[in-house]
Amino acid sequence: MNILKEIAGRLWATWGLVTFIITFIIVLPIALIAYLLPEPKGTAYLCKVSVIWMRVWFFLIACPIEIKGREHFQKGKSYIVACNHNSVLDITLSSPFIPGANKTIAKNSFAKIPLFGLYYAKGSILVNRKSEKSRKESYEKMKWVLKMGMHMCIYPEGTRNRTNAPLKPFYNGAFKLAHETQTEIIPTVITGTKEAVPLHKPFFFLPRKLTMEFLPPVSPENLSAIELKEKVFEIMKAHILATQQS
Repeated sequence: MNILKEIAGRLWATWGLVTFIITFIIVLPIALIAYLLPEPKGTAYLCKVSVIWMRVWFFLIACPIEIKGREHFQKGKSYIVACNHNSVLDITLSSPFIPGANKTIAKNSFAKIPLFGLYYAKGSILVNRKSEKSRKESYEKMKWVLKMGMHMCIYPEGTRNRTNAPLKPFYNGAFKLAHETQTEIIPTVITGTKEAVPLHKPFFFLPRKLTMEFLPPVSPENLSAIELKEKVFEIMKAHILATQQS
C-alpha cells in the first residue's frame, strides 16, 4: 500500500508540474500587461489574473480551496498579512487570494528563472537575504507598498517550517514594519499544504483540501515591535493547535 502511495504521489507531482507550466505559458502574455499599468493598478491587475490562474490550476490538481475571514479587510486600508509557511504551495495560495492588491517579500533567486521571473518579480519585493544593502532596500520598498495602498504579505518564520512545532520562531521584520508605519497585521493561517507536499518527501504531491484563514487584525498601537511579534505568534499558534484538534 505504501509503495502504491509513493508511486501515486510522484505521478501526481508530475501532473501538477506539467499543468502548472502549461497554464503559466497560457497566462503569461495576459499577465505581462501589468507592466504597462501604473502602480497600484499594475499589481491589482496581476492579482486578478493570478486568482483566475490559480483557481484553474487548483481545480486541475484536485485541491479544493477555502478562503475564510475576508471580512477582516477594511476597504481602502492597507495591512501586513503574516502567514505561516509549511510548503511551496503556500505562495500559490496566499498572494492570489489576499483581498486586493498585494506584494510578497521573496527571495531574489526565483526572479532569475526565465519567463517565470518576470511574473514573480512584478508581484514581489525581492530581497537577497545575504546582503545587508538589499535587506535595507527591500524594507524601504515594503514601506512604499503600504503607502501606495497595497497589502504586504510576509512569512515571519522566514523559511518553511520543517519542525514538529506549530510555528518556527518569528523574525522581527514584519513587526518592526508594522510598528514604524502603524499598520495593522492580519494573522493568517494556511492549512493542508504541508500534507499535500510533505517536506521530507522530494517531488511528492497528493491532493488535499487547502484552507487559508484571515484572523482579526492586530493593532500595533501601544505595543513595541517585540510585543507585537509575541502577540501575533500566540494568536497564530493557538489557532493552529485548535485547528489540529478539531
